[in-house]
Order: sequence, then structure tokens, then C-alpha cells
Amino acid sequence: MSYPNLLEPLDLGFTQLKNRVLMGSMHTGLEEEKGGFAKLAAFYAERAKGGVGLMVTGGISPNFRGRLYPHASQLSFSWQVKKHRLITDAVHAEGGKICMQILHAGRYGYHPLCVAPSAIKSPISKFKPKALSLGAIKSTVRDYARSAKLAQKAGYDGVEVMGSEGYFLNQFLCRHTNHRQDQYGGSLENRARLALEAVRAIRDEVGEQFILIFRLSMLDLVEGGNHWDEVLKLAKWLEQAGVTIINTGIGWHEARVPTIATSVPRAVFAGITERLRQHVSVPVIATNRINTPEIAEQILAGGQADMVSMARPLLADPHFVNKAAAGERADINVCIGCNQGCLDHTFKLKRATCLVNPFACYETDLFLPAAEKRQRVAVVGAGPAGMASACYAAERGFEVVLFEARAELGGQFNLAAQIPGKEEFQETLAYFRHRLEKFGVEVKLNCKASPDTLQGFDRVLLATGVTPRVPQFSGVERAVTYQQVLRGEVEVGRSVALVGAGGIGFDMAEYLSEPHESPTLHPQQWLAQWGIDLDYEENGGLTERHSSAFESAREIFLLQRKTTKPGAGLGKTTGWIHRAVLKDRGVNTLIGVSYHKLDEQGLHIERDGKAQCLAVDSVVLCAGQESNRSLADELDQHQIAYQLVGGADLAAELDAKRAIRQAADVVAAL
Repeated sequence: MSYPNLLEPLDLGFTQLKNRVLMGSMHTGLEEEKGGFAKLAAFYAERAKGGVGLMVTGGISPNFRGRLYPHASQLSFSWQVKKHRLITDAVHAEGGKICMQILHAGRYGYHPLCVAPSAIKSPISKFKPKALSLGAIKSTVRDYARSAKLAQKAGYDGVEVMGSEGYFLNQFLCRHTNHRQDQYGGSLENRARLALEAVRAIRDEVGEQFILIFRLSMLDLVEGGNHWDEVLKLAKWLEQAGVTIINTGIGWHEARVPTIATSVPRAVFAGITERLRQHVSVPVIATNRINTPEIAEQILAGGQADMVSMARPLLADPHFVNKAAAGERADINVCIGCNQGCLDHTFKLKRATCLVNPFACYETDLFLPAAEKRQRVAVVGAGPAGMASACYAAERGFEVVLFEARAELGGQFNLAAQIPGKEEFQETLAYFRHRLEKFGVEVKLNCKASPDTLQGFDRVLLATGVTPRVPQFSGVERAVTYQQVLRGEVEVGRSVALVGAGGIGFDMAEYLSEPHESPTLHPQQWLAQWGIDLDYEENGGLTERHSSAFESAREIFLLQRKTTKPGAGLGKTTGWIHRAVLKDRGVNTLIGVSYHKLDEQGLHIERDGKAQCLAVDSVVLCAGQESNRSLADELDQHQIAYQLVGGADLAAELDAKRAIRQAADVVAAL
């Protein structure tokens, strides 16, 4: 399959981009690590080698008060230029281009010195900002210009000015956070004054032959956000002020609307960029949930944008562009939008990585060296850990046999892919299936490995996965497991009690409560569910949510032994979405539950010292899982050496990220 629009060069007049792919800004955490810039250089160089047309770094503050947190990166002084040179030299050596993003956090700054247009606390930071004085505003404009000039000296091909996602400039641009009464507040002209002054100051400082991107919030998704007419005016003013490209921003971080999670339909916001493109002459970039070359090509061929921004997809596969150009679509390791290794890590101040690509941000730490000796390796179990182990071992040059007791590859990922909003997991399964075939792994399905079948192998890796944990109470044999439900082995009634309110319990509650086909597969249904108005009848693009958001296919009770908040262990950046969906659908959440018995009357429980019976049709066990080590015990008896990988090693929650990373570590050490 060819992608002529995706691979077409883009002429910016003073420079040319070799294709229409922008690697969007993503903070990795390497920016603050000791020796992190050398690792960043390797990270970006790998993406440049992979064919990306233009990259944008993670956000770098123009001054101290604009930092995201006290030790976050800043570019304000000449002595800081040298470490940025490591990045630009590495990227240019691979034939790539890179811009530095200038990001002032504003009231999103997680420190007591944060500033904003008005002293209004953000819901995602515990620190109330100080309102900037007029003098401090003028100083901040100079800081933007100085940071851009230093970026130019460091060898960057341009800068991106962050004006979306609810950060500093976006805070000035919107009534939601700008309550000023001076020349920087009130009318749109006044609210836009700071952003335009910063852009003009940067352009004056760096000259005309330097890429200047402005990331404009085209859909705020917060009350008091801008109206479409205001967004359009801002874009035209930015064009006049000297920007080279306008990038799209969708939603503030505090917006209670998902914008990039896996449950968001692919390219659902591209129409907003298309609408703007009709009114400006500078190139515009579409973004959010663009993760395959087909989707990117469709956007560009349809005239919706001049470029597409992909950040996480290039974390998942640094060679995305080259593989698309070579017609190797099946070799692309597609981002599944899970956020588990990237944004969840970033917001915990951990180094980012990727669930499906554990080498991301570990380019200088994790390798798969060619095997010195061709050994025979047996991998038992074809879930994520087993498939990854088999692929990595084959890539190293080992002779690999993969044993799977069931009739299909995928293990728990096959079950996860059935949860509404997690359909993307099928992409990872397809990728691994292709890699197994490409590297000549011998796959034995419907084949239960035993000590006899594993004789004669040099190495044995057990990725036998997990079994559902069965809590002990009278009549528990009447219950069914989540695996039985998702495999279609049992029928579930109209009223259901879910025993366990961790990740499995939440997934099952969504699966069993969904009254229709997954909204992720139906963009208009999804937009109505979350109250998003792409026609912009109201400021911020919000509208009344459709009644379908509050429908449930079943009466559901989600039960938890602990008295802590249900779903506390869910993803930091996605957990709120799952909690919101279950709340919308009226799922009954009960904590501090003791289970007494299950009989024909229902599930007998106790809460706060009071006994009650839930007269439900079905009880589904979602109380976690245990490592499946039955084969390991047999191998111990036969004195056959092995290594445990994935859930067979550690069964705490369902963690494909940990399983795939462990597979890489184990195989790299063979």
C-alpha cells in the first residue's frame, strides 16, 4: 500500500520537510535525568533515522516560574546550550529536523512560584498561582524570545510555542482563566496580546528562516473556552505575526472529556483542523489519535490538514515512516493509546516508555544483540509476554519454538480487546503474529507443553500467564470468572455482581453495561456521549450530553473488600474516564464488603456490620489472578531449568507493559 500524500515533501520556502509527519511534543523524563540529554539524543536520532519529517521536543520552559515542577527543564542561559547541541547534532547526523517546544506551565506549574493571568487555582495542581504584573508580562515576552534565540544557537531548526492544552498562553487566551481588567484581559484582542507579542518577539530575534510553530487550542472543551470565531481570529493574527505552521491542540488537561485515550475514535478531531485550513495560508497540522499510515493518508488526501502530528505512535515505532514508505505496514508496531508507559509515567515524574515498545527512551540501555551461538529456545505461552519473548529471541538469531495450549495466540490480550474502547489491542496482536512468521518462529497451537516436549532445548521461557483468583466463600462454585465471560463460555444475566473492583472489575463493568456496540467505533455516538460539539454552537465546543451516555445494559454491583476508593490502581491519566463511564451508567459501587455465601437467593454480603443479600442473576469473579506455575512445578521435578516471564512470574493486576519489558530484559540476557 502506498501513501503518496503522507510521503510528499512540504516546502516551507526557506526549508523543506521530507514528508508530512510531525513527531509531536512529548515529555520523556530524560530531560531531567542525570546524563539524560545524551539519552535524548539517541531517542530522537532513532526517530530521525526512522524517517520522521520534523520532530518537536518535550516542553522546555522559557524561565523559572514557567517550569512544570521545580527541577523541570528550562532554556534561559547560554551555558545550557551545550547539552541541547547533543540532540540537534544527533538528529541532523541522521538527516532529520527538530524544533524545541517552548512551554510555560502557568497555573499548571506544580510548585509555589507558578504564575498565571489571574490568581485562579487549577484543579490539577495544589498550588495557587500568582497573577502576573504588567512588568512581569513584559519580562516573560523577553524570556520567550531569549529562549528561542538560544534554541537557534543550539542548532534547532525551529521552535514550537505551546499555546494549547490549558498551559500559560492558553490561560491568557480564554475567559475561563483570564479575569484581568487591564490591556491583557477582557476582549479577545487583549487576551491574545501576550501570545502575539511573544510570537513577534521570537520572530524578530530569530529572523525569517527559522521554523516557528504555534500550537493553537482549536477546541478547549472547558466552560469559558473560546468560540470558533475567536479561534479563527487568533489563527489569522498568528499568521500575520509570523508563524510558519499552526499546530492543533485539543482540550485542556483539566477538561473532563477524553481526547487521546484508546477509547477516543481515530482522527475524530481532524475536522476542526480542516475547518481552519480553509481560512489560513500557512500549513496546519492535524493531531490526536492518528496512529496508522492509513488514517494519516486519509486526512491528508481529504484536504483536512497539511501535516499530521503523531507523538505516541513514534514512541511505539520509531521507524513508522520508513516502514510505511517501504510498504511494510504489517511491520509497524501500532500505538494502542493506552497511556500506561508514556503519559502515566510522565505525570508520575518517571521516565516515559511504551507498553508495546519497551526500548522507547531506553535506546542506550536496552539492546537485543545478535546471538553468539544459535541456541534452541522454547517459549511456553502465547500471551503478550510469550509472543514478545519469542519475537525478541528470534530477532537475536535463536531457533525458537512457541507452545500454546489454546487454539489462538494472544492470551489475555484477546480478552482485553473485547472491552469497549480497547479494540486497538488487536493491532498489537496482529503485529506480533506477523513478527513471529517473519522471523521463522515455529508456533505450536493446541499444544500443551510438558517436560517431555521441552527436553533438548537450550533455554526454556515460561510465559504461562495467570489464572483467575477464586475467593473463598460458601457457594463460590456458582460464580463464573471474567475469563469465562469474555470467552463466551457462559451467559450473564440482567443483574450482576462483580467481585473485585480493580482493573479487571472496571473492565467487566464497562463490558457488561455497554448497551450498544462500542462508541469508539462510532465517532458521532462517541461525541454525543461526551457532549462534544464540533459545530461549535457553544464556547469551548461543549454541549449537553446525549441520554445514551446514561444507559446501561444491566444492573451492576461492583464490589470491593477494601474501603479505599475503587479503581485507585487504574491508570493515572485514564482512570477518571473509566470511573466517569461507570458513574454515568449507574453502576452501584460498594466498598468494605465481606462475602458470606452465594446461593439461589443471591450473593450474601456484609457491609458496616450489616448483612444484606444482592438478588442478582450472576456473580462474576474479578478478584485478581494468580500465577500459573503448574508446568514450572513439573519442570522442577524433572530438573529442567527455566525462566519465568510475565504473569507467570508476577500476577499483580494485568500488566502487559511489565510483561513485555521483562521479556525484552530476559531475552537480552540469554
